[in-house]
Amino acid sequence: MRAVVLNCTLKKSPEESNTDLLAQVVIDELTKKDVEVTSFRLADHEIPPGVATDLGGGDEWPNIHTLLLRSEILVFATPTWVGRPSSFAQRALERMDAMISETDDQERPVAYNRVAGVVVTGNEDGAHHVISEICGGLVDIGYTIPGQAWTYWNRGPGPGPSYSETDEGHEWSEKTGRTMAANLHAVALALAERPIPA
Repeated sequence: MRAVVLNCTLKKSPEESNTDLLAQVVIDELTKKDVEVTSFRLADHEIPPGVATDLGGGDEWPNIHTLLLRSEILVFATPTWVGRPSSFAQRALERMDAMISETDDQERPVAYNRVAGVVVTGNEDGAHHVISEICGGLVDIGYTIPGQAWTYWNRGPGPGPSYSETDEGHEWSEKTGRTMAANLHAVALALAERPIPA
């Protein structure tokens, strides 16, 4: 089984990403279940805006798209900025819009029988809103969202330290991240055995 992680931090490598740190909890748990995980930090790639799979001219999204189609699990990881998903998260959803009209050999949308979940970090509140926005978009595209297929960390209302600057709330976020990974894996296995029909 394979998984793709789309890290939508605004920070380019090798700058430390709080979103990457929490997503790693989910990655580690999936790896324990023999899932092969590939992670992309979108800020490191040339991904122009648009709603097509391939925009040509150095567009790196087609490579990511190919791996999405080879994977049963998608983990969407994003920071919260002004209470919303990052601009890279929005751009990824816009590029994935093309998948709605792409079909498999049984004429189903290509995202059918794939599962997805969300990781959110931010030192202010808004995580539930971000999770809802991303899950809503992924369901439109055709992904299945298992119960409790998310984890988040935020400090609460108002500014404050980031995930990497405090231990506050880590135990809950990491436990929830491990549960997220287990639920994604379980539902991906179930769909592999009993796929959604055409």
